[in-house]
Parts: sequence; C-alpha cells; structure tokens
Amino acid sequence: MRKIVIVPLALLGMVIFAFIGGQIVRLLWNGLLPPLFGWSEVTFWQALGLLVLCRILFGGFGLHGRERSNSSVRNRIADRMADRVAERWATMTAEERERFRQRIRERCGFDPAGGETNA
Repeated sequence: MRKIVIVPLALLGMVIFAFIGGQIVRLLWNGLLPPLFGWSEVTFWQALGLLVLCRILFGGFGLHGRERSNSSVRNRIADRMADRVAERWATMTAEERERFRQRIRERCGFDPAGGETNA
C-alpha cells in the first residue's frame, strides 16, 4: 500500500526537479551567454539536454556513495599503517631512527648530505 503512494510521488518529484533544473539552465543561458558572447538562445529541451550532458560529464552516475565508502576504507588502511609505523618507531633505537630518516630522505630525492638544501 505504501509503494502505491511513494512511487507516483517520486516520479512527480523527478519531473518537477527536471522541469525546474531545465528552466534554470535555460534562463541562465539566455540571460548571460547571448548578451556576453552573442551565442544563440536555447529552448527548454536544449537546456535540459545541457543539464543531462553536464551531469554525465562532470557529475558521474550517482556513484558518490561508493566513493565515500572507498575513502573510508582508505582512511582505515592509512590509520592502521600509521599505527604500525608508530609501534615500530617506539621500539627503535636512536641509531635505527636516524637510519630510517636517512633512507626516507634518499627515497624522496632529498639528501642534505649530497649538497641539496630543503628550501
């Protein structure tokens, strides 16, 4: 029973959203681009097409939730790596720490002993 009400409302919401978005794009285009650059005005359907094209090119296909979950996985991995490095650092002697620093400097292409400065 609930789906009978939700589905038509969702469809109506999408139609209203598309109409308002198309009108906004049409009004902005026709208000700005012809006077500034001399381009021709667009119709509602052309504006809606531009809106869809921009969504495809710049907005993706609605996979933003997946990106967030991937970034949280990356954050957890980075946190675990940082914890492991901190544990190892705590058990290192002063000489081991200096060797570690030196290897990092060499791998990053920055070696103060070689004459380069950190400027």
